[in-house]
Amino acid sequence: MLAASALGQAPPSASPAKSVSRTTKAVNYRRAGAAKVDFQGTELMQQASGEARVQNKGSRTEIDAKFLGLDEATKFGLEYLTYVLWAVSPGGRAVNLGEVVLKNGAGEVKAISDMQTFGMIVTAEPYFSVTQPGNTVVLENVFGPATLGKVENIDASYELLGRGIYSSSNTKIENAIFGIDRKTPLELFEARNSLRIAHIALADKYAASTLAKAEQQLKNAEDIYARKSDKKSVIAAAREVVETAEEARVMAVKQKAEEDANGKIAADKKAAEDREAKARADAIAEVQRRKDAELARQQAETAKAEALRMQQEAQQAAAEAARQKAEAEKASAAAILQQHAAQAAADQAAKDRASAQAQQRAAEAETEKARQAAAQAEAEKAQLRAQLLSQLNSILQTRDSARGLIVNMSDVLFDTGSYTLKPGAREKLAKISGIVLAHPGLSLQIEGHTDSVGGDEFNQQLSERRADSVRDFLAEQGVAPVFHYRSRLRQDAACRLQRHARRPPAQPPRRTSSSTATPSATLPWPPPLPRHDK
Repeated sequence: MLAASALGQAPPSASPAKSVSRTTKAVNYRRAGAAKVDFQGTELMQQASGEARVQNKGSRTEIDAKFLGLDEATKFGLEYLTYVLWAVSPGGRAVNLGEVVLKNGAGEVKAISDMQTFGMIVTAEPYFSVTQPGNTVVLENVFGPATLGKVENIDASYELLGRGIYSSSNTKIENAIFGIDRKTPLELFEARNSLRIAHIALADKYAASTLAKAEQQLKNAEDIYARKSDKKSVIAAAREVVETAEEARVMAVKQKAEEDANGKIAADKKAAEDREAKARADAIAEVQRRKDAELARQQAETAKAEALRMQQEAQQAAAEAARQKAEAEKASAAAILQQHAAQAAADQAAKDRASAQAQQRAAEAETEKARQAAAQAEAEKAQLRAQLLSQLNSILQTRDSARGLIVNMSDVLFDTGSYTLKPGAREKLAKISGIVLAHPGLSLQIEGHTDSVGGDEFNQQLSERRADSVRDFLAEQGVAPVFHYRSRLRQDAACRLQRHARRPPAQPPRRTSSSTATPSATLPWPPPLPRHDK
């Protein structure tokens, strides 16, 4: 069936939950005879209440308890299915007095106990036959004034099982207990629950045969219920399962406890052996330590003697060092005097060297300044020469040569056989004179030419007169006075505008087929700098 399958698959729990302690009031009923005891709900179920009539019968005690206001036990977890009334002795022994079967929140238990002094509690449990109460305490006995007058109150301390003892985080409690039919009698639910809890307690390991018997009994009970037999047969079969499963659980718990105890004994024995071994090792180590200490003492004595010897040698060495130090200080003083003299000489040499370097730098600066001035003058001359060439070329054809700028007046300036300038020639010469006047310091050399018509003497005179005509015209334009004001020596040079006859060219005069003569002017370059006579 589904319930049996689920129980078989429930994983075991390695160890149960820890127990917890609790205290309740106990009564000596042998002295009290008959007594009425009230029950009060705990913090887990405050609305619950109850009462019990307890009658001492000599060797036994009869209990008749009734309860009201109880909720279903499953409110505390699906592993809780019912309630159990317990009698707790002053020594803490708990006895299961019976199951509190609920009907509309009310229940009743009638029981007989051989205990004479005990307290009573009600706990939520997984099934009716549990042998130790869990810590889900819902009711405790309390004593009113009437009871206190008849009984002797005793504090009863007892152990409760923790809630985790009946559950496992990996156990599917709902399927394991309720299956698929929730109309099953409560007793069959308890049977399933008891088998699940036995598995959790590792009964399959420590009480395998008893657990197998309980499983077979559960199967029989499930078959009886499946055949729809009468309810009493189902309840009887289920209660048999619960008792067997609880027996298997208790056996497993005891076996596990024995195993744990044996393990603890073995662990304690091992720990004792380890402590003994450690003590032996410590004793051996102590002997060795003492040997090492004695050896160290002997070595220290030897080292002390050696240190004393070394101290004496050090004192002797210190005296020798002091003597050498005095000699060294004397030599050092002499060396310092020599060093000061050498330093003074070096300082003087450095000053002389610095002075020479300063003079050298000053000379180099002057040289560089002169070079820059010369370069600037050359650049200015080149610029002026290019400017003059451009200006002259705008009027007459001009070329640059080693002799200077040669202005070639190639047009017809004179009539045939005449040395009188034509108006056009005068206009161009006026422009030339303007350029010359704008550049003081120029010297002009005027050359006159004629063609080959006529005799040599005539042509020579004509050439000279033509040159004179050009010179005179330039003088009229102010060219001569410019030279005059620049320098008397320059004035002489200006007044000696050379005639062609007096300064013939390096080659014979060029003869052409034209009947006219063309003068030319040469401007030597660069122009000479002005010089004053003393």
